[in-house]
Amino acid sequence: MVDPETPPEFSHPVKFGELGSRPYEAALEADEAERSALAARFDCLALDTLTADLEAVREGDVVRVTGGLAAIGTQACIATGDPVPFTIDEPIELLFVPVPKGGDPEEEVELDENELDSLFHDGRTVDLGEAAAQSFGLALDPYPRSDGAAEALAEAGVIGEDEVEPKGALSGLKAMLEGKGKS
Repeated sequence: MVDPETPPEFSHPVKFGELGSRPYEAALEADEAERSALAARFDCLALDTLTADLEAVREGDVVRVTGGLAAIGTQACIATGDPVPFTIDEPIELLFVPVPKGGDPEEEVELDENELDSLFHDGRTVDLGEAAAQSFGLALDPYPRSDGAAEALAEAGVIGEDEVEPKGALSGLKAMLEGKGKS
């Protein structure tokens, strides 16, 4: 969640009263300053473009947002630091729900599986830009790897899962599971 003291880098608030049963359409495009701030927030080397085409529909005190997000940029490889280009083209479907009564919007809340794409609203505004920014952050590869990453990791002594040999009490289990052990 964004620090409430720091304004979001890509803020596009919509007053709750402007939303109704007819879709509110928003075509958002991050400018250079917003892209630079978002790149810093999400640890990207560069964010060349970020656009979101969204529709918001109010259903009582819930706002349903659907649409799509597109972005082009560069992340750093986790092994070498080399630039790794990315292209994101993701659908967005989320809900803005009211802050629970007596709840703090910063407090961690347990959500059902079908509520994982929910953001809180204060009853006054919903921030479609921040929703797009958070969706962008979730769409990024958390472990980007360049073409030379495997070699760099091997040189550093990092082994892959297929190279791990169990030791101790579990040493015979792998062979047994693969049908190589004694019956």
